[in-house]
Amino acid sequence: MGLRGLLLASLVVAGSLVSPGSGAAAGTWSLTTAQRQAYLAHYAPLILKRGDENDGREGSDWLSNYDFDRDGNFSDNRVEWRTVGRYATAGANPHWRIRPTLYTALIEYTENGTKNLVLLYHVYNAADKDFAEIHDWERIEIVLRGVTGTPGAGESVGHVTVTSHKDHVMRRGTDSAVNFMPTATGRHLLLWQADHSNFDPPSINPHAHELRFATTPWSTIAARMNGTGTAETDINNDNEKNVHYAFVPESSTAAVSAWRAQPVTAETADALASKADNGTAVPWQAVKRVTYELQDLADVVPTHWQHANWQTHWLADKSSDVLLASPVTAEDGTAVVSAGLQRFYTASRDSGASDLTDGREGVLSKNWFYGAYSGEENADEISGSDDFGGYEGVGLDSSGRSRGTASGDPASHNAYWRQHDFFVHTGAVDSADHRESGVWLTGGWHTAAAGGFDGRWVQLFADRP
Repeated sequence: MGLRGLLLASLVVAGSLVSPGSGAAAGTWSLTTAQRQAYLAHYAPLILKRGDENDGREGSDWLSNYDFDRDGNFSDNRVEWRTVGRYATAGANPHWRIRPTLYTALIEYTENGTKNLVLLYHVYNAADKDFAEIHDWERIEIVLRGVTGTPGAGESVGHVTVTSHKDHVMRRGTDSAVNFMPTATGRHLLLWQADHSNFDPPSINPHAHELRFATTPWSTIAARMNGTGTAETDINNDNEKNVHYAFVPESSTAAVSAWRAQPVTAETADALASKADNGTAVPWQAVKRVTYELQDLADVVPTHWQHANWQTHWLADKSSDVLLASPVTAEDGTAVVSAGLQRFYTASRDSGASDLTDGREGVLSKNWFYGAYSGEENADEISGSDDFGGYEGVGLDSSGRSRGTASGDPASHNAYWRQHDFFVHTGAVDSADHRESGVWLTGGWHTAAAGGFDGRWVQLFADRP
């Protein structure tokens, strides 16, 4: 039997494995598509952001959609984004649709009869470090425990992880750094994001879109948000930082109303650009309030696929092999990537760079996409501590299992990811190399029979032409 035959056989065997802790038992149940959308919307974060938009950079710190320029080509996003100031102030490029977007996925699993969720949010910025680099990747992970099917009806926040460059800063839900804006239509994690600029001597942190927890309580911000006091928030591992933007989830009508947030359009662009230097303080009443939408990480996955038009967006220098037990599907259930061992090309392509790249990678080469990151307590100035080794098979969970042990496919170690490989952290930081506090989900966890769902490969939110 050849390699593909062995891989397909392992799909059948491992796909039938369900450990006692996976929750496969009589009475397991699954969320509906509408409920999954509702949880992602309910916990969608509120992002307070510093801008650096003087000297012709108006609007450059807006979040955006992958296809804001509507040309179906991600490789020219940095080049196009350098002209965003003309869009913001002079109405250039009227065909653009900025559409600030967080790309999401929901992972649903049952453990000892309890339904839990992992919510992933990817914050997209079209250019980074003073327009020098492309496709900045920042993300948020929220783990919910004790889900009932109705957001806000009994579940608890286990922990939250945010990206600070390559550090994955993790806090338990009860930590004082984890604050939410509670509304009638959601409970929105308070985050602060740095502007797009590179190192700004004499201080090098925070910079380049990194995310931090906004540690000023919501009650304080709510009392000030429409006043003349300086717009700022404290952040984890640092003190107060300027706020020029509030990015508000459009799906939360109460949050949108409270902030009086608006979408970026050709008509509103000039009024919604901060036009402020990152060192300039503005009053809360002058903070630009912008809505954002939710879309799917699974929208991005097919652009990397070896049998799609990947060359438009990515280079072949880096790739990720994934053994898919089932297809990647669109919102209507149509297969957009076939099952089987598939290669995804992930090296960022930048049409405006002399060597066509800045060396960055797409989501399928990111360890966090598989939960296989090293949780850290602090955001370091210079990072590089992600040494879990989940892909290689040396990264072990609290029970001493590798991902291959959990899936029943040790041959996958350092060879390919399995579609449903995922590590769920507990929120506790384990400083030992190649060990994390948590569990590799076991084979079959994603099936309806086990009360699971792996939304990394399923598109939930309707695309907007």
